[in-house]
Amino acid sequence: VQLQASGGGLVQDGGSLRLSCAASGRTFSIYRMAWFRRAPGKERLFVASIRWSGGTTLYADFVKGRFTISRDNAKNTMYLQMIDLKPEDTAVYYCAAGQMATDARNTGSYIYWGQGTQVTVSS
Repeated sequence: VQLQASGGGLVQDGGSLRLSCAASGRTFSIYRMAWFRRAPGKERLFVASIRWSGGTTLYADFVKGRFTISRDNAKNTMYLQMIDLKPEDTAVYYCAAGQMATDARNTGSYIYWGQGTQVTVSS
């Protein structure tokens, strides 16, 4: 499985962005996909995840009510709609895909990773 993330950019405080992650290859093997982010000097953090079949979602507390994860199975693409962005959301956002029903918040549950897309929120 190959993952290609896109949609990052520079926005002002309170702005919106939509990230996309296109999957290719053996996509039938995907159980769950997720977004993680890494701010400068910090560890990679779980943002949100979605079951590829059924669409069950999970969010980190710090994005609830502002970010929405979704997927389009026909296009093999996952999205992250982000509204009310804050400077602390500035990070590189990575998409990931996993094949097993393990802890969705753990990076170890994902074996495929995209290259990351930069999101910068100015104050």
